Amino acid sequence: MRTRVVVIAAAIGVLLLAGAGAVYAYDHARADQIGEGVRIAGVDVSRLSPEQARAKLRTAVLDPLTRPVIVRALGKRYRLNPERANVAVDVDGSVRAALERSREGSIFSRTWRDLRGESVDAEVELDIAYSKKAIARLVERVDKAVAVPAVDASVDLEHGDVTPQESKDGRRLLARRLKRDVRRRLLDVGPDKTVKARTEVVKPEVTTAELADEYPAVLFVNRSAFQLTLYKDLKLAKTYGIAVGQIGLETPAGLYHIQNKAINPAWSVPNSDWAGDLAGTVVPGGTPENPLKARWLGIYDGAGIHGTDATASIGTAASHGCIRMLIPDVIELYDQVPVGAPIYIA
Repeated sequence: MRTRVVVIAAAIGVLLLAGAGAVYAYDHARADQIGEGVRIAGVDVSRLSPEQARAKLRTAVLDPLTRPVIVRALGKRYRLNPERANVAVDVDGSVRAALERSREGSIFSRTWRDLRGESVDAEVELDIAYSKKAIARLVERVDKAVAVPAVDASVDLEHGDVTPQESKDGRRLLARRLKRDVRRRLLDVGPDKTVKARTEVVKPEVTTAELADEYPAVLFVNRSAFQLTLYKDLKLAKTYGIAVGQIGLETPAGLYHIQNKAINPAWSVPNSDWAGDLAGTVVPGGTPENPLKARWLGIYDGAGIHGTDATASIGTAASHGCIRMLIPDVIELYDQVPVGAPIYIA
């Protein structure tokens, strides 16, 4: 009986050794074969040897990667060749990684999985190197071609130009997005190697409407034509006839601002020879002796805009430096021009 047990145990041992040997031989025979369901960069390399996998990848991956990326921007095309981008693919390393994924687990789990036809279901990334600087240079080229700075509305009052320069929208390249899209297409093995550059509108900091709001009233004085023109919201509103300073007492030229305003102002007579006995005195407003009739808009150093009853002087150089207007005209102008409004005297 004891001999029989020994024989049976020996037989079982032999069977186990034979089974283990068969498992080892089966697994070893597939040591250089990629497992079922393994993909490299989306390419199915199941059941392929390393050499076969490399050949398949060269056809499916390397050939598409040799095609240039084309960026389309505003009707123009910009090319990035793989050579310039220093694209390099480590096919051998990716195949080795695929083999390693295929060999995961024990010899028995691998054999059992293979005999049952189970899939490894593994995705191996393709190791691709490229030049970030090359992509950045391409994006810079596109940016220079398509970017347009926004133009703020402006007016050159320093030189007496009341005509506003209109504001204009600008255009900005979405550079970060373009870099990302170019990189994706550069490393993409698909057939589409084109990228559309995206832009966005850049609004000016100062629009034409906002500029007009800053200048509710602007005055322009043409001394030689004896005219004062009122601009409201930078648009011509009305032109008035005026008198200006006589020779030797000229109305000052340049850009100024309305400093003060008054109704029926008092007249502080300057200490000048032409003032005669009134020099240095103050003449009350509204009196016959006061030449500053109805309204006053101060400009600079005692000079200003005021009404006059010397209607015959309008259209001449007759004042002592001030700008004279007909009384109805200066009353009309007064309420439309705030303190601080610019006045350019040419």
